[in-house]
Amino acid sequence: MKMKTIEGADLTIRRTRVGDFLELTKPRITSLVLITTLVGFYMGSTAGMETLLLLHTMLGTAFVAGGASALNQYLERQNDARMQRTKDRPLPDRRVFETEALLFSLAISVSGVLYLLLFTNILTGMLGATTLVLYTFVYTPLKTRTGWATLVGAVPGAAPPMMGWTAANGELDAMAWVLFGIVFLWQMPHFLAIAWIYDEDYQRGGFAPLTITSTGEDSASRQIIFYCCALLPISLLPTTLGDTGSVYLFGAIALGLIYLAYGMAVAFLRSNTNAVRLLRVSVLYLPALLLLMVVDKVR
Repeated sequence: MKMKTIEGADLTIRRTRVGDFLELTKPRITSLVLITTLVGFYMGSTAGMETLLLLHTMLGTAFVAGGASALNQYLERQNDARMQRTKDRPLPDRRVFETEALLFSLAISVSGVLYLLLFTNILTGMLGATTLVLYTFVYTPLKTRTGWATLVGAVPGAAPPMMGWTAANGELDAMAWVLFGIVFLWQMPHFLAIAWIYDEDYQRGGFAPLTITSTGEDSASRQIIFYCCALLPISLLPTTLGDTGSVYLFGAIALGLIYLAYGMAVAFLRSNTNAVRLLRVSVLYLPALLLLMVVDKVR
């Protein structure tokens, strides 16, 4: 009985450890990355989806995205320890040693890039490598230095659908850039809503340049409206280019107007309550738009 108890405890510890390393990869963000990659691959497939190639693309992208997130947490471990929303992450909470996290992060991110190079194509692998470098070694250090970091961070965030597209057909054409533009512009009101909600927490964590206090409510409000307005026409381009039909077109218009309405509520009323609502709508907007795109793809 005692031996079984010890074995059970060891199994629990191992499961906890696996969960801690998985948490380093930010599973929710990685899941969204994979959804956008899948949509990019599907939209870029002209003669039916190649299942094996899709699996290679998804696996390599998951490694790159998870590794970038883990490296981000390693580099920001001291900042995270000062913030309420991040102090319980594996590194600040000391559930994972720093050396372990660094080796794990490097191993899966580099493996992801090499995997994409070997099993998809060079263009997709290079996009993965660029995404990794921009997110980890440009965006992450800039977050404590300048508010422009948000724009820089939106670039690697918008790359996954483009990677899916290039993996499927091997080239960057207009639709690939449209997918990039949609996700890029979507991120900005999303990020600004988060900054509005966690303003004080970001200041405690050393990310003052990203706070609404630093940006100013007037500037943040203008930016939210600007990016919501810019997103609306860009989101209609898939139909203009002939890749989607009228169902997507009218759905994109409706979703864009809803996103803009919630953005305007934040801009004019300037409250955390409305920022929370904008954040929730942003989380629903992108999957809904991508689903419409998939359903109404012109074959």
